[in-house]
Amino acid sequence: MTTLNDDGGAPSRFAHRFERPARPLTGPRDVLRDTTTETATNGLIGIVFSATGPVAVILAVGAQGGLSPAQLASWIFGVFLLNGLLTVLASSLYRQPLAFFWTIPGAVVVGGSLDHLPWPQVVGAFVATALLILVLGLTGLVRTVMAALPMPVVMAMVAGVFLRFGLDLVHSLGLDPGIAVPMVAVFLLLSAFPALGRRIPPILGALVVGAVAVAVSGRFTPDTESTTWFASPLLQAPQFSWQAILELVVPLAVTVLVVQNGQGVAVLRQAGHEPPTNVSTVLCGLWSLPAALFGAVSTCLTGPTNALLVASGERGRQYTAAIVCGLLAMLVGLFAPAFVRLMLATPESFIAVLGGLAMLRALQTAFVTAFRSRCTLGALVAFLVTVSGVSPLNLSAAFWGLVAGVAISLLLERADYAAERS
Repeated sequence: MTTLNDDGGAPSRFAHRFERPARPLTGPRDVLRDTTTETATNGLIGIVFSATGPVAVILAVGAQGGLSPAQLASWIFGVFLLNGLLTVLASSLYRQPLAFFWTIPGAVVVGGSLDHLPWPQVVGAFVATALLILVLGLTGLVRTVMAALPMPVVMAMVAGVFLRFGLDLVHSLGLDPGIAVPMVAVFLLLSAFPALGRRIPPILGALVVGAVAVAVSGRFTPDTESTTWFASPLLQAPQFSWQAILELVVPLAVTVLVVQNGQGVAVLRQAGHEPPTNVSTVLCGLWSLPAALFGAVSTCLTGPTNALLVASGERGRQYTAAIVCGLLAMLVGLFAPAFVRLMLATPESFIAVLGGLAMLRALQTAFVTAFRSRCTLGALVAFLVTVSGVSPLNLSAAFWGLVAGVAISLLLERADYAAERS
């Protein structure tokens, strides 16, 4: 569709760069009319997925990094309430499913820095990342910058970051089989039978069985001193340090723009939608700013949740699944303290298994993309450096993995690097 200037002339550069919302604008009556049992169910499944395994990832990295329950609750408040609001607004404006949540690999990258960076400096890196994403989106430079990073090298870095979750899953099977084995067994059973898995998502089945196993074992130990149910988010003033900015900003921006947004756009296009790519980048930058002040990692156009939202139903009505998901996400954000308290009252193995199962497919995709065709040597170097945990100049291994992988591909895989850029 061609967009004209106000004077009826040729399309403006601005109009070409930023996709316009659907016309006429969607109102509450349109949403109610288009909402079906199928789309509402998909929206519910989407929030169940987002509030289980991915939240377990946040809790795992936050607890290992020494964050308090109040800080974790504020983080979850930010990623659910703020991004839920963005999901509702964007899906209504463009009349297509646009679920925005948070960068899971970015959260894992942050976890590796919490042992040596103060939390205010990490929040400062969140703010700097938001500004970088916003500038890249507004100027249209995002494609140029991302083209310089071969996808195999990026995904090898992601595979290195995700590997710990797979290893923790395996370790839990040996250390705490009473909790881990039933969860993994049910996950595999529901995954092996797709018809059953569509009714009960495998990650939800693992959550329920794990909760029963924890209750039967008598190892559910909630904090009886805390009675807070409703969110009371903590505003954290950012502190800016070169170490935190150099260590976190580039890996975080890459996970948002290349890994997560790229995945989200691909999923939606495969389902027949035309997501507003440039506008989504700008929105990720804008929304990441207030989220950062609550201690929440950067916003992204999520892939897995959008895949659940478009799994079934009439394409023209699928935007209502995203709206349902966004509204429920806001509800989760409002009850973040209670949610965190219940999750932290379970054994460590429960969260480790839940997080590992949630990351299993993502880890597989990262390996396949990294070593499928081009730039495989650069990808291997990026993976090895990331897994090694080396941190020269106190910069994280994920950052050095990217640097080393790109350098090797430039030096030794020039044809592959040029092909990836094109």
